[in-house]
Amino acid sequence: MLLCIPTVKLFGFQQRRTIRSLAKRFNFNGQSPTESQAQASLDKECIDFLPWLEKIAGSKITNTLSIGKSVHGRALFASKVIHAGDCILKVPFNAQITPDELPPDIRVSLTDEVGNIGKLAALLMIEKKTGQNSRWVPYISRLPQPTEMHSTIFWDEHELNMIRCSAVHKETVKQKVWIEKEFSLVAQAFTQHLPNVIEGPALENFMYAYALVGSRAWETSKGISLIPFADFMNHNGLSASIVLSDEDKQLSEVTADRNYNLGDEVLIRYGEFSNATLMLDFGFTLPYNIHDEVQIHMDVPNDDPLRHMKLGLLQSHYTRSVKDISIFHSSCDTFTIKEVKSSKGKGKGLPQSLRAFARLLCCTSSQELNDLSKEAEQNDGRLARLPFKDERREFEAHKVILSHINRLIEDHSACIKEMEESKCYFVSQRFAVRRQMARDLLFGELRVLKSAAEWLNYYCTTLYSAP
Repeated sequence: MLLCIPTVKLFGFQQRRTIRSLAKRFNFNGQSPTESQAQASLDKECIDFLPWLEKIAGSKITNTLSIGKSVHGRALFASKVIHAGDCILKVPFNAQITPDELPPDIRVSLTDEVGNIGKLAALLMIEKKTGQNSRWVPYISRLPQPTEMHSTIFWDEHELNMIRCSAVHKETVKQKVWIEKEFSLVAQAFTQHLPNVIEGPALENFMYAYALVGSRAWETSKGISLIPFADFMNHNGLSASIVLSDEDKQLSEVTADRNYNLGDEVLIRYGEFSNATLMLDFGFTLPYNIHDEVQIHMDVPNDDPLRHMKLGLLQSHYTRSVKDISIFHSSCDTFTIKEVKSSKGKGKGLPQSLRAFARLLCCTSSQELNDLSKEAEQNDGRLARLPFKDERREFEAHKVILSHINRLIEDHSACIKEMEESKCYFVSQRFAVRRQMARDLLFGELRVLKSAAEWLNYYCTTLYSAP
């Protein structure tokens, strides 16, 4: 049985980047690189890595890939010509790291309050403390260092201020609180059974391990796994290659989605992720990301005389579909907007749940709310999903959304302007990377917000125009 196993998204992170092919780095005449040119990129620190892993696996991992370096770090390159449809790597389950390897006492102590990422992070801490005696030391020693990681949980207050207008800011704060909560439970287990593991800056070590796991682990039938060698592969959002888990053969594998020449970097797709997800989960962004989206939050005003009735209806009719749920905490008053491709189309990209919420907000009598509830019961149970028959009311509802989005556009524009105008002397490489990530995020979200505003403006002009 084959299972698609996307990278872990729940409070996950990533240190990989989309990278140009090696051919583009070394070939200036449009010709294929020679073998000697391809060899020039080999990661000499990892020459013994694949033989070590294949010894643990008891089988061949790959015949076509080698570990190399690019301007962005470690990656996998074609060591020979690869054809679309070729299976390019196979990593058996016995060569993968799972929470099942935790010492029995620790495993029993860590209840379900600690998630799989936290458990695997705890295992990493134990293995790192074991040092050269750990059977995973060749892998662990080649993981990114804290200074190389750019997930927003590592950003300082000044860096986070650059993205204060984005939902990523609030989610980063929530994530850090969550990690600290899991650490307190892990620390209790270590104190009882392995006290030496939490010597020194234990919280910082756990946060680092947590980020490593979240950025490199893959979902499997057993929960999550770290898959050595496979996790050196970088992301291309347009690639059709993904990691598959074959439960019958007890291995994870990747099939090439296109032809690769000698020396080309081989890429896979982590998922159709926005820059918000990439920077929060993976620690990088793309300059132009076709999957960008914006999370917005809308409230029923405290001074609304029908507030309690509206909140009650929202809860009783709340049926958020799976497609609406992102990495962020979903609720009946948070919505994810995607780019609206045409200002004159059907508004695909604006969730129906958001438009329904705005219709509810515009109700001014209990009778109107009762009518919406009856309408929902007569249809699919979802509240206010149909347009108001009164075009004036429909106009007002969409003006509420437009006003909210225009405020977000102003906030994003202000943050971008402040960032562009700031005078930074002696900028560190770390800050330069994170400022570019902030730019990518804010410009992408601004593009999405403007597309939504354009559609809403057009839609409102087709409805009743108030005098």
